[in-house]
Amino acid sequence: MNSPLVYRPALLALHGAALARALLRFRNPRRRKTGAFVERFHNHMWRSAAEALGATFTPLTDHIAEITLNGVSTRVNENVTTIDDPVTLAVLHDKPLVHRILAAQNLPVAPHVEFSLARIDAALQFLRRHDRNCVVKPANGTGGGRGVTTGIRTSDQLARAAAAAAVYADSLLIEDQIAGDNYRLLYLDGQLLDAFARRFPSVTGDGHSNISQLVRRQNDRRIAGAGNVAPVLLSADLDMRRTLAGAGLSRRSIPKSGQVVQLKTVINENSGSDNSTVTRALHPDIVAAGAKAAAALGARFVGLDLITSNHTLPLAETRGVIVEVNGTPNLYYHYHKRDGSFPAALFLLRRLLHTETNPLRNTGTQLVVAT
Repeated sequence: MNSPLVYRPALLALHGAALARALLRFRNPRRRKTGAFVERFHNHMWRSAAEALGATFTPLTDHIAEITLNGVSTRVNENVTTIDDPVTLAVLHDKPLVHRILAAQNLPVAPHVEFSLARIDAALQFLRRHDRNCVVKPANGTGGGRGVTTGIRTSDQLARAAAAAAVYADSLLIEDQIAGDNYRLLYLDGQLLDAFARRFPSVTGDGHSNISQLVRRQNDRRIAGAGNVAPVLLSADLDMRRTLAGAGLSRRSIPKSGQVVQLKTVINENSGSDNSTVTRALHPDIVAAGAKAAAALGARFVGLDLITSNHTLPLAETRGVIVEVNGTPNLYYHYHKRDGSFPAALFLLRRLLHTETNPLRNTGTQLVVAT
């Protein structure tokens, strides 16, 4: 792969195959059913928050609602609100730009290089120079882990991962795969509202079923749970294949009874029971770093993802990094955690409707304030 032109036909073929697989996943009726669960979740979330404030909740479409209190109105569209302006959201959707802004503030981000299918040699040079697992992802405009592949070590793996990522964006990113646990921190106007640790998606062996069968059964449980188990189905994508291969497994492997098998390194398709609250356990330096990141990006409401091996220590001591800063954070997992629920929409709605200066006043919830 020294010359991208030599491999361009192969890259285009891989990209075409990735496009076809993405289309099949999108049109899968089982997956589209979970979309209806997510829609109902958002409607219930906003309606409940409005009722708690004594506000009027008026559906405008299946996805959009207007909420009014004391003459003040706001509109919501699933997880999208008016709290941040379109330009701020555009900045947050541009991962290389976010990395540059954070690095300029001496905030830790993973070493990375931006590239494209036409300039894949830049990614190959990065891969050879680092000689360890890397992550390939779309550089902008996506969320939910779409197009992200981990465990990249070879040029062939890079080509396949780049082709999959290019389904979602022309500009791509390769970065070091940082070891550690994944955390989501939710900030509103510089204040930490909620934080939880996220375990990787997994299945548990029964001694006779292969991993593909175990995945299908877990997806059956997710559908039967009508969105209360997880908001999405597990997808047998390239990250699943790379994660299983890293453990010497494939989807045809039969785990022992009771054996827990990590399916993916991309965290987004885990279930609510995989996540647990760590809001009060975070080291103050981590809380401050998240607030500083949000301020540097000019964002009021963000879900910040970071990786660290120990959340009770500063990121500098664990070589932890800020992975992403999400401008329209998915609130589902704040309501569905192993150890309880956090009403994130209520705090956000109070701020949107200008009901009080501090959205956590008189709620009984202890606020962690970034310093």
